[in-house]
This record gives sequence, C-alpha cells and structure tokens, in this order.
Amino acid sequence: MTKSLLPISRVDWTIFFSTIASLLVVSIPIVSAPEAAGRTINLAYDVITDNLGILYIWYAVALLVFLTYLAVSRYGSIKLGETDSQPEFSTFSWTGMLFCTGVGAGLLYWSVIEWGFYIDSPPFNLTPRSNEAIEWAATYGLFHWGITGWAIYCLPALAIAYPFYVKKVPYLRLSTACSHFLPKGINSKRGRIIDFLFMINLIGGTGTSLGLATPMIAAGIAELSGLSHDFVLEMSLVLFCVVIFATSAWLGLKKGIKRLSDFNMIAALALLAFVLTAGPTLFILKTGTNSVGLVLQNFLKMNTWTDPIANSGFIESWTIFYWAWWVAYAPFVGIFVARISYGRTIRQVILGMLVFGSMGAGLFFIILGNYALHLEISELLNVTEIMREHSESFAITQVFLSMPLGNICLAAFCIISIVFLVTTYDSASYTLASVATQELRAAEDPARWQRLFWAVVLAVLPLSLMYVDGGQRVILATTIVVSLPLLAVGILMCVSLMRSLREDNHHLAIKAET
Repeated sequence: MTKSLLPISRVDWTIFFSTIASLLVVSIPIVSAPEAAGRTINLAYDVITDNLGILYIWYAVALLVFLTYLAVSRYGSIKLGETDSQPEFSTFSWTGMLFCTGVGAGLLYWSVIEWGFYIDSPPFNLTPRSNEAIEWAATYGLFHWGITGWAIYCLPALAIAYPFYVKKVPYLRLSTACSHFLPKGINSKRGRIIDFLFMINLIGGTGTSLGLATPMIAAGIAELSGLSHDFVLEMSLVLFCVVIFATSAWLGLKKGIKRLSDFNMIAALALLAFVLTAGPTLFILKTGTNSVGLVLQNFLKMNTWTDPIANSGFIESWTIFYWAWWVAYAPFVGIFVARISYGRTIRQVILGMLVFGSMGAGLFFIILGNYALHLEISELLNVTEIMREHSESFAITQVFLSMPLGNICLAAFCIISIVFLVTTYDSASYTLASVATQELRAAEDPARWQRLFWAVVLAVLPLSLMYVDGGQRVILATTIVVSLPLLAVGILMCVSLMRSLREDNHHLAIKAET
C-alpha cells in the first residue's frame, strides 16, 4: 500500500467529527448574528488581554530559556531519527517550507505597514512621530517576528519530533508531545482532548491569517483589474486559493508543498532585491542596521516590558496579540516541522528555526517596511493617512504602486502573497489530516482525500469572520480567544520532553557501562 493511499479505516472518526461539529457550532452563530458575534469576541479579547495577558509574556521568556538550555546541552546532539540517518530535505527546501508554513501571507501584510501603527502610538510612552518614536516604529516588527516568536514555534516541533522519530510513537499529533502524561496512550481521553484543542486552534489561527491576507490580496487585484473590492471579490479569492491548495494537498508533500515553497522563496527574494536596489537603498540599510542594534541592545527589556505604570495598551494590542498568534499556530507548525525534520539534530532544529526564521522575517520588515516608512517621512506618500481613511490593505497597494514598475511590483506581490497563503493552508490541511489519522509512521503521509477535505474546511471560519462587523479587530481577537488553553499544553510539552530525554539518556549511559 502506498503511503498516500491509507485506507478509510485509518481515520480517527472521533477527532474528525468532533472538529467538524465544533466548527459548525462556532461558524453558524457568527454568520447568523454577525454583530452579536463581533461584540462577544471583542469582549473575550479585552478580558483575556487585560487580566491574563502577562501569562503570554512569562510563557515566551520561559521558552527562550528552555530552548537555549537544550541547544547548548548534551541533548542538542541527539538526532531525530536513527544515528546514521540523513536529512530528508536540503537545507534550502527545509528552510523554505519552514518559512512559508510559519509566517505565510501574514508576514507580507504586517511587514509593509506595521510601523504605521507604532509611529503615532509608540512603545515606551515616547512622543508620537519624534525621531526616537520613528526609530522604534521601524524596529518593533523585527522583535515581534523574531527569535521569541520562533521559539514558541520550536517547542512543539521538538516535543513531537522526538517521540515520533526516536521513541517510534506512530502518531503525528499534538498529544504525541505530551505522551509522558498519557499513561493510557495517545488515544486515551486526555490525548483526545489535547488533539481536539489543537484542531480548534489551528482552524481559528489559520482563520486569522486568511482573514488578514485575503483583503490585502483582493485590494491589489482590484487595483490592477479595475474590479470593485467587495466581499464577493474576497470570497472568490478564498475559493480560488482553496482550489490551488487543494490541488497541492492532493499532489502531496514533495510534489506540492515543497515545490510551491521553493518557488516562493526565490520569487520573494527577487522582489526584495528589486525593492532594495530600486528604492532608497542607503536609507533602508541604515535604518535596518539601526533596528537590529536596538533589538540586540534591548532584547531583555522588550521581552519583559509590561507597561505597568502608564498602561498605554501597547503591550495588550501588540506583543500579547503576537505571542497569542504564535501560540495558536505553534502546534500546527510544530507537527509540520517535525514531519520535515527527520535526520536533523535537536540543535539544528533549534538554531535553524530561531536563526533562519528570524532572519527571513527580518528581511521583509527591513526592506518593505523601511521603504514604506521612507515614503511617509519624505512626504512622498502619506501611508498612515491612507490607512486611517481607507484601509491597511489599500495602503499596501499604494506603497507598491509607488515603486518603479509599480503595476508589475504589485502583481508580483499579489502572486507571492497567494502562494504564501496557499502553502500555509496546504501545510495546515496536511497537519489536520495527520491528526485525524489513527496511526502515521515516519514513512507515511495521511490519505489524499483527507488532505483535500480539510483544505476545503479551512476556508469556512475565515469566510465567516470576514462577514462579521468589526473587521480586523474581530479577526485578531479570535486568535487570543482560541490560544489561551494551549499555554497549559505548552508546559506539559516542556516537562514531557525533558523527562523523556533524561530517561533515555540515563538508559543509554547504563547500557554503555554494561
């Protein structure tokens, strides 16, 4: 039997149907009563960020310490697989899939205009639009998409990959990472609860990404084609993306996701190189260098700043939101990274995710963000006014149209955004299918029909959220609401991984002595 044609009897119907039922329970009220749904989601967002937001700060700092210890300890040299195994994918392909899965189109959205929110409401209670505020506006995006966020992604990747490849646990699920606390096995009631939480978080988290990226891409298409930018265009775009990533999901990991990721990495790097050389090159390089320096000098401060005196709301609106977003996405990224990391050591996965991930995201913020910032402070294009009077998505299109060969640049940006979106959802459908499969060993992929089915299902919640009154804030608030339970699961993953590493290392030491 080929690995892509697993029988229908291998489906975990309990997880399969409970996830579908939960999605309908959430989506139907949102569509039938959008105003009430928006108010409820926003209320939950305010309650969680105001009262429990500090838990995300503590969680992120703890993971940085934990992963640093793993990387430098003797456990860092442990290979995810047999001792003589070699990586399944080249470093370039591994990095491309990691990057496209982990950040996707959301990075393109925020890298261009995130500074526009900070320049008038800067961190550390700085004077709006002062020189210092502008410098920090160009910097904070690097922090939010940097090492700390990738550390949140890295924990489940290791916690799942170790038991899957080393201990030969035949389940590619979030519960695999907590196997030490599941004495009755992965399929026990506790394990199913953990996997159910993951499925709901993945659908909610990907809903956020698609809910942000779709209006951005639709705005670009409307500008290039002359079509009206409305809900119909956005819905058509979502359906178009569903067709593409359903096709990719059907082709499988190596023929679908890998090829799309490789193409998009090359295309994105080419676009960045063009903007750097055709735009204000010296300003971009100087501002980028300055921002990297600010992050390095203030890394501890930025990770622990809670704004306890002024309570400006900056932390709740941005840092806590971002950490919640990373937390909501982390199990999905972790399962997928675990799948593609066979043959790599724990240290290689940690350094690869934290270094390559941060550097890749940083390039987008430094080049695209600083190009847009230069337009603002040089009074060539009032980006922030366009954001206020029209929308963030429309502002992004105007930034690209201001470039030399603006229409071509905007078209390239839209294509890259679509492929980023597709690879993210392609990976998500693969992961959902993996979790809803009873057993999945290292040489197997989930059934094609399952990957295709979940590719379609993933579009339901984003379309519902885009229909709700309240726009971007409702979409962002959803991430906070669905991510909170995963903080507890993250603690279980840390403890489970360390106990497994220590026990296995102890047994190996005893065997060596005898």
